[in-house]
Amino acid sequence: MKKQIIFVTATNTDVGKTHACEVLLNKFAAEGKEVGYFKPIETGVENEPLDGTKLLKTAKKLNKKFDVTIDDVVPYRFELPAAPFVAKGKAKISIEMIKQKAQYLLGFCDTLIIEGAGGLMVPIEKNYFMIDLIKEFDCKTYLITPSNLGSINDTLLSINILENYGIDYEWYINLYKDIKSFETVTLPFYKEYFDTIKYI
Repeated sequence: MKKQIIFVTATNTDVGKTHACEVLLNKFAAEGKEVGYFKPIETGVENEPLDGTKLLKTAKKLNKKFDVTIDDVVPYRFELPAAPFVAKGKAKISIEMIKQKAQYLLGFCDTLIIEGAGGLMVPIEKNYFMIDLIKEFDCKTYLITPSNLGSINDTLLSINILENYGIDYEWYINLYKDIKSFETVTLPFYKEYFDTIKYI
């Protein structure tokens, strides 16, 4: 079976990337895919990486062949809840190692879901951003956007940069904020501007 990588990103932090990854893991597993999960960088880690640990368990439950450790799934962990460039301090993040780790994990699955940190322009190094990491994988990207007031601006900015970078993407709304007002405040523009609207 052909192997694929799907990168999950968002318009910002706390938008629902981890939730989206969980939905996608279950979706692809239901379609008969052998799924795997990778979160190269997780910040705000005190004892264990909460997102990575949760979804590693999910991936293992769905794919018994995904026999890897949390060190494989979340190789870079930092205590400070900040952008990787800030959270890492003087530590060095090796992009080459992240790419090698992704290939290693693909040995245990045919569909690898990669979860980014924060949004597209979150810095990993001074002049290297999350979108640059996405570009390294040359893969399908799922952009998760929120439903709250102000999300139109963030959605369009994120879509614009994805298109400028030539990245193949789909975008999905995580309907969890301003649910009652979403249909009157935000949805009318989306219906007018986009051909299709999808929810995660």
